[in-house]
Amino acid sequence: MHVGEDLVVLGILFLIAYVLGRLGKLIGLPAIPIYMLVGLIASPHFTLFPLSFRSADVALIAVFGLIFLLFSLGLEFDQDEFYGNAAKLLASGGTRIAINMAVGFAFGLWVGWGTREALIIAGMTATSSSAIITKLFIELRRLANRETPVILGIMVIEDVFIAIYLAIVSVIIGGQTDIWAIVLQLAISFTFLIAMFVLARWGGRIVSRLIRTKDDELFTILFFALAVAFGGIGQLLGVSDAIGAFLIGLVLGATRYRGRIEQLALPLRDIFGAFFFLNFGLALDPSTFGEVVWPVAGAVVITVVVNLLGGQLIAVMNRLTPAEGLNAGAMLQNRGEFALILATLATAAGLDARLTPFAGLYVLTMAIIGPLLALNSERIGAVIFPTKKKRGRSADNERMRSETIALMEAATSGLQSEEPGADDHDVELKPAREVSSVVEEPTDRLAEQASQQSDERFGRKRDPEY
Repeated sequence: MHVGEDLVVLGILFLIAYVLGRLGKLIGLPAIPIYMLVGLIASPHFTLFPLSFRSADVALIAVFGLIFLLFSLGLEFDQDEFYGNAAKLLASGGTRIAINMAVGFAFGLWVGWGTREALIIAGMTATSSSAIITKLFIELRRLANRETPVILGIMVIEDVFIAIYLAIVSVIIGGQTDIWAIVLQLAISFTFLIAMFVLARWGGRIVSRLIRTKDDELFTILFFALAVAFGGIGQLLGVSDAIGAFLIGLVLGATRYRGRIEQLALPLRDIFGAFFFLNFGLALDPSTFGEVVWPVAGAVVITVVVNLLGGQLIAVMNRLTPAEGLNAGAMLQNRGEFALILATLATAAGLDARLTPFAGLYVLTMAIIGPLLALNSERIGAVIFPTKKKRGRSADNERMRSETIALMEAATSGLQSEEPGADDHDVELKPAREVSSVVEEPTDRLAEQASQQSDERFGRKRDPEY
């Protein structure tokens, strides 16, 4: 196929992704499974669609997508939240990850594909998709919910876990059998990790001076070069290109130019990330789904059950209500980019070929189930845990009387603003999804933290997807 024909087909594929993405938003679906589906129907393995595209034609661009997905994750890593609440975050996030890892590893062994494959499956089931969760927070307007800071803290712990896990698993799946060689490789990996974390924690001012420039074009070239170069350094050191990109993102996120880098890097992340998920879909063969349907079904059931129960454990540990624990468990169901990254690493290491269709079908299924559960979790919670809303008539009457008196006092004391509905009492009594339309800028620390992980921080009229 000529270059012109390749470009036409690629353009059509992204137009299809745009149309399906718009339709997916109507039922709350994120873009990640949409891109994978488009890649799947355009792959040479899917003969029912007239278009055909080769994975090799976009392989390098897909690597850039992997690099910028992890680079952006490093940029958004909240060091103050992590170091300021490390003990509490480790208790909630660490417990959740440990339970998911143990159950996932046991399930992987039960499937019988091998110990290294079980380790990959455990990683896939252990962590959530911070991209999808951030998107859902914004779309469902739950930034003010009591469970939101707990979920954000768990996401921070998962970011740290991903960095450590990738460093370890890259060595283990590399096929090295000499114990001392493995120890040396792990020592190199952890030295690299520690050095970059230290630089991010205490070297922000120095790095800020080194990367200072007012030219946006040159600045973009600079951080693009650093992301790609450190991806290569990570690969050479044996910790994978993904973790190298994450660590340089972590360092640059500690500089005074973090906001500027995020603003310029978002379009790169979006388009390269779309290529990554599209390319993963191109590698999927629907004929291989039959042999992984039951393992995927088992993994999905285990993920849903463990995370819903884990939500109740999170509620107990953080003094939340059962309904809020259900919201947390539903939100943390979402799986996405990390599972696909692990599958890509496993394929490159020559592990069981069934891991690729397993990861693809698992992510497609969970990327549909997760948002739908999160969308309906408050309704489900109201049915399962109705005690919170069941109050006596006298209590309801007393509450309404108190609110009426408070509003009358505000009106008579001149506290009402010129615009109706803009006073303090109105803001206080409005539900969370209406408050966001009254308050122009989030003054709550939690809302600000979440907005830093979204494109809304820069006033962009587009939802984050990765």
